[in-house]
Amino acid sequence: MSEKFVTQPIRILLVDDNPNNLKVLSEGIQGYGWKILMATDGESAIEQAEYALPDLIILDVMMPGIDGFETCSRLKANAVTQNIPIIFMTALSDATEKVKGLEIGAVDYITKPFQQAEVIARLKLHLQISHLTRTLEQQVQERTAALTQSLQQLQQTQLQMIQNEKMSALGNLVAGIAHEMNNPLGFISATLKQAKPNIGDIIEHLHLYQESLPNPSEEIIEHAEEIDLDYCIEDLSKMIDSMTMACDRIKNISNSLRTFSRADRDEKQLFNIHEGIDSTILILKHRLKANEQRPAIEVFTEYGDIPQIECFPGQLNQVFMNILANAIDALDESIAGCSYQEIAANPKQITITTITVEQQVKIMISDNGIGMTEEVQEKIFDNLFTTKGVNKGTGLGLAIAKQIICDKHHGVIECSSIIGKGTKFMLTMPISG
Repeated sequence: MSEKFVTQPIRILLVDDNPNNLKVLSEGIQGYGWKILMATDGESAIEQAEYALPDLIILDVMMPGIDGFETCSRLKANAVTQNIPIIFMTALSDATEKVKGLEIGAVDYITKPFQQAEVIARLKLHLQISHLTRTLEQQVQERTAALTQSLQQLQQTQLQMIQNEKMSALGNLVAGIAHEMNNPLGFISATLKQAKPNIGDIIEHLHLYQESLPNPSEEIIEHAEEIDLDYCIEDLSKMIDSMTMACDRIKNISNSLRTFSRADRDEKQLFNIHEGIDSTILILKHRLKANEQRPAIEVFTEYGDIPQIECFPGQLNQVFMNILANAIDALDESIAGCSYQEIAANPKQITITTITVEQQVKIMISDNGIGMTEEVQEKIFDNLFTTKGVNKGTGLGLAIAKQIICDKHHGVIECSSIIGKGTKFMLTMPISG
């Protein structure tokens, strides 16, 4: 039995317009520890049921005013009393009337004149059924709550696994690419450094020939004019310098890739978040460049004096990547139907601002793209929610970002957006801890 059965008496509401019937019925069921409540009409029965919340109601069918059927209907329509079991009592033996009562919510019938043993048996049965029903509902609620919690934990675990797999795969890929790039790149860079003085020696040697042979043959003169010898000599050194600069740029790209995809340790480490943002921008640079539909997307960085923070760098870089990639998508979507000239007159921009406030770092990433409705803003951090078309978005990016910022770094991620104006993401994290 439930705690209510043990600590509180069972309350049974008797409803009949005949006081003698109430007296006979109440006397017949006394002695079982049940508390008897009484009402002589439907209206007072409804009022008393709402106030006292009896465990069971025995309701007469034939009453003046609203009859038992109407009273039952109102009790079942009321959220406060709809779960109280109702037993009709009647002198009628018409099966149609009984079916009607059962259809509107009654659980049983008691026929007048009363048989005490039958009444007691029916009361015990339906009180026990009611108790079992409440117990089952409670168990279902508890089980549902446990399953909901388990589902949320599973979703968080799935997100973490996806995040770990993505970063692990990216880290392995970048490490392999960087290794394959660095060997030939190192050879080219070293060769260029050696080639430049050698080429300078060859040019100097050529000048000595020109001075020693001031009257070259017609064939030499014609060939010099044909290859534009003076231009070649002048441009050769510039070409060497350009190739050296290209090697340096490739090294920077390789370093940015390693910075972006760096493997995180089990513990947080000091990290310059500006390096992480810069490396992410460099990786996305191909998406920022001008194309046939629009001019280049401008990226403005307004960095404050931010100290290194204790964090998981690889995971933070993933957050920057997800937010910036979404910003580029929003900007590309906002130009639909606009001419190249219209877009050039209102350039598409992303602004990244960092500041420190009370031992916290704030990172604001805003765009002047298409914006979002309030309904979308409420769901953007939900797992698997996406506004993108089929095969264009997984709905995991911002859910992972929220988990990284909130769960892993004890921070806050917020979003504000206005349709047609743009979107801003605000990340707040402690500098240490």
